Amino acid sequence: MSHRTGLVLDFGGVLTTPLLPAVLAFEQREGLAQGACIKALYMDAEGIRLTHELERGAITQTDWNEAAAPKLGVSPDNLMGRIFTDLRPERVMLDAAAAAKRAGIKVGILSNSVGLAPWDLYDGYELETLYHGVVISECHGMRKPEPELFEVMLKLLGLSAEECVFVDDTEEYVRAAEKLGFAGVHALQPEKTVSQLEDLLGVTLTDAG
Repeated sequence: MSHRTGLVLDFGGVLTTPLLPAVLAFEQREGLAQGACIKALYMDAEGIRLTHELERGAITQTDWNEAAAPKLGVSPDNLMGRIFTDLRPERVMLDAAAAAKRAGIKVGILSNSVGLAPWDLYDGYELETLYHGVVISECHGMRKPEPELFEVMLKLLGLSAEECVFVDDTEEYVRAAEKLGFAGVHALQPEKTVSQLEDLLGVTLTDAG
């Protein structure tokens, strides 16, 4: 099998530290039961609908904050920012992405949005400067795993799915990408992810510069 020449990365949970520990820390700070956010926002039909609308840009982050807060019994003030305040850059993956780019791999970011204001998940990461293409779902009125959003990314990179690797911490999105022809990597542990990428891309992504 020939090596792939494009790398498409999810953002939250791939280029950042994992989402779940941040959510659990928020619950603890707010005095909520462990798992309250998952139950109210990601296992509840209305909570899922709200998140999908946010990802597509049909509602704003402020709208989401105000609708989600009563479901948790907390203040809506910058709720999304409070939930994810403990997220940090995942240096292993950021360094690997930079190494891939130096090695001539085209690197793109494909992220389902959580809204851009009042809290901006992407602030400080210089996405537009560091990567060949950036696709934030709300800017296109779509969300992963819709095939058309992957096509937007491929067009920006000038590559076919068969030339690219797709990395995401959500298995559903990895499988959707694989159906389109991407090589999929389910990101669970950064060092393991990097090892898989080195095999697929045929380049060294560690200890580079």
